[in-house]
Amino acid sequence: MSENTTKYEVLYIIRPDMEEASKKALVEQFDQILTSNGVTINESKDWAKRRLAYEINDYKEGIYHLVDMEADDAEGINEFDRLAKINDNILRHMITKIED
Repeated sequence: MSENTTKYEVLYIIRPDMEEASKKALVEQFDQILTSNGVTINESKDWAKRRLAYEINDYKEGIYHLVDMEADDAEGINEFDRLAKINDNILRHMITKIED
């Protein structure tokens, strides 16, 4: 880890009615977006299927997916953010910078 490396955590909510193979492909696609833009993924895992506090696009629950990563710049993070906003399979996402 270089001196300029920053740790991030991304939590995104996937539509609950996706088939397992489609969900897996979606996760792989978004992991690839990160890694192809210089992000190192430490862990990418499904966290839980949970009831949402309020409906999002008529969904009452979603599959929470958590990605722990680090990057020297925000290029990959910004690209993830841009593409997650326009993907109908991702209901919401949140990117957090982890301070040491």
